[in-house]
Amino acid sequence: MDTIEVFKSSYGNAYYYPSTKTVEVTWNGSQTFEEYKTLFESLLAFQRDSMFEVKFYLSDIRKQGVISPKSRKWFEQVALPKAIEQGLKAAAVVFDGNAFKRYYLNLIMQVANVYKLPLKFFNSKDEAYKWFDSLEL
Repeated sequence: MDTIEVFKSSYGNAYYYPSTKTVEVTWNGSQTFEEYKTLFESLLAFQRDSMFEVKFYLSDIRKQGVISPKSRKWFEQVALPKAIEQGLKAAAVVFDGNAFKRYYLNLIMQVANVYKLPLKFFNSKDEAYKWFDSLEL
């Protein structure tokens, strides 16, 4: 069992990799608040209800559109604390250096720091997985 599909849509796909205990999301284009929330709620439900441990979260936002402040605030206030409560140990984001995305990510980083969740930004998935492997959790 190499990969488990957690969520699939035109705006984002999520897969779980049992060998690395990682949920990996690849975003595509822009999402409405409801679409954004639906994807994360499916990840939280998988993390809570499946027999698999989710230690790591990898988000590839290179093809993602701009995130609304409402979506970001919901992520910070609801999704992130719930994921940590359910066992998330670290998160990584793959992005292209876009200034708007950097602003969004810096806001997310501030919240991750409040919860003491290790979070780093990378240019490739390989770099992110190497970092996950290096963590002693």
